[in-house]
Amino acid sequence: MNAIVLLVLGVGIMLLGYFIYSKFIAERIYRLDPDFVTPAHTMRDNVDYLPTNRFVLWAHHTTSVAGAAPIVGPAIAVIWGWAPAFLWVALGTVFFAGVHDLGALWASARNRGKSIGTLAGSFIGARGRNLFLVVIFLLLMMVNAAFAVVIANLFVSTPSSVIPVWSAVIVALIIGQLMHRTNIRLLWPSVIGLAFLYAMVLVGEQVPVSLPESLFGLTERSQWILLLFVYCGIASMLPVWMLLQPRDYINGMQLGIGIGILFLGVVLAAPTLAAPAFNTNVPAGTPGLLPLLFVTIACGAISGFHGLVSSGTTSKQLDKETDARFIGYGGAVGEGLLALAAIIACTAGFASLVEWEAVYDQFGGGNVAAFVQGGSTLLTAGLGIPATLGATLLATMVVLFAATTMDSGVRLQRYVIQEAAEIAGLRVGGVVGTLIAVGFCVALAFGAGEEGTGGMVIWPLFGTTNQLMAALTLSIVSVILIQLKRPAWMTAIPLVFLLIMTVYALLVQLRQFYEDGNWLLVGMDLVILVAALWVALEAATVINRTRREAREGAGPARDA
Repeated sequence: MNAIVLLVLGVGIMLLGYFIYSKFIAERIYRLDPDFVTPAHTMRDNVDYLPTNRFVLWAHHTTSVAGAAPIVGPAIAVIWGWAPAFLWVALGTVFFAGVHDLGALWASARNRGKSIGTLAGSFIGARGRNLFLVVIFLLLMMVNAAFAVVIANLFVSTPSSVIPVWSAVIVALIIGQLMHRTNIRLLWPSVIGLAFLYAMVLVGEQVPVSLPESLFGLTERSQWILLLFVYCGIASMLPVWMLLQPRDYINGMQLGIGIGILFLGVVLAAPTLAAPAFNTNVPAGTPGLLPLLFVTIACGAISGFHGLVSSGTTSKQLDKETDARFIGYGGAVGEGLLALAAIIACTAGFASLVEWEAVYDQFGGGNVAAFVQGGSTLLTAGLGIPATLGATLLATMVVLFAATTMDSGVRLQRYVIQEAAEIAGLRVGGVVGTLIAVGFCVALAFGAGEEGTGGMVIWPLFGTTNQLMAALTLSIVSVILIQLKRPAWMTAIPLVFLLIMTVYALLVQLRQFYEDGNWLLVGMDLVILVAALWVALEAATVINRTRREAREGAGPARDA
């Protein structure tokens, strides 16, 4: 099949979802109110709480939730064929991710910008909240450790991406000062910033940067991992206007350009999908499609990490409640389009089935490298961009997204640590909280594997934990809707589906980890499985009680 057909179908489904389904959800279910005063105004501190232009906030939200996962997940999942991955991304974006992301943002904004973990305590109970915080902490630790390894690997394999990536930080700092301290419009800083970024891509092609092969016993990859965590620790403590917002805004525009040129390359090259629709000749050792497809592709279909960002940083910057539809649901569509681009690049960017099977010779063989390779082939065939320059462009895009997610992830992990300390009657400052967060992530990155590979050792559990987090977030949104006597089927159906698939996947993985003798993952799997079942039971109890009270005529427990 021609890849153009897949492109048109995918984009069409997601746009219909945004213009029709999200409008119904926003107006009839969440009932977004233009007159509601958001926490960004009532709790403004110009550090975390700050009313923000909706386009800037969309860019922050979308690039924070995107990271490398909507590329890595689909790039791995197409080993089962392009059809299952495509259907899950397209339909998951419309009926799962958009509803989840918008719901988490709305629920947090209606409750003083509280994180999803704190909301669990308010609506499910203290036990549910405590278990929720455990799952959140583990998820954030996995995200940060894994993405650090992804970025470090790309810096090592594509040293031409180093200069443009770090130049983007300088551009963001300058734009942040201009936006915050002057009344300058966004247009010219955006144009100049993007022009500078792409000029640095050309410079990076001519001046690739590599660290020493060994320094104090650390490999080049390990050195990059440490430098990345030093950067993220500092960046996560800066006011959001100084680096987070402007860098994410630049990355958001880069996301649009990157997806645009990839899709244009597909249209002009009109390639045929090399991969089969359903792969009946998977390599030995490849797990079954069910349930692993639904946890391998998390970001790009539905992701619990989105709920953490929605309620952790985005809700604190929401200017008007009605902006939540564009930012929350629209952000899910943006990530879904990136996942669609990854599917096409990893299935149409190869000359033949034989060439594709050479890359997908084992489960996990297709990853970011397959996306960069396939995508650069499409750019060369459709737009005439040299393969090496195309690889640099795509590697830079992936690194900038992953670094954005790491920055937000460390900031969110600090919030979790501070919330947990407050529950225990302790007070933890921002610096101490950040040091604890970074310390755990570094320990996982280096302690779970050799030479800083630990972040990828725990990757099999990332997708399961991510989907578990999404299910738990949907349970909270469902409780709030039921208390308000509003329909909750659009959150309850994804909730039940995700909970079944996640528990099923955890059991399948537990058996595999046990047979492999991987006791670290066995232990983490058991903790996550127990937490999942316990919180699900707590949530089910609250939902049943709330529905019973609603039938008996009791009023809603709170105004959202």
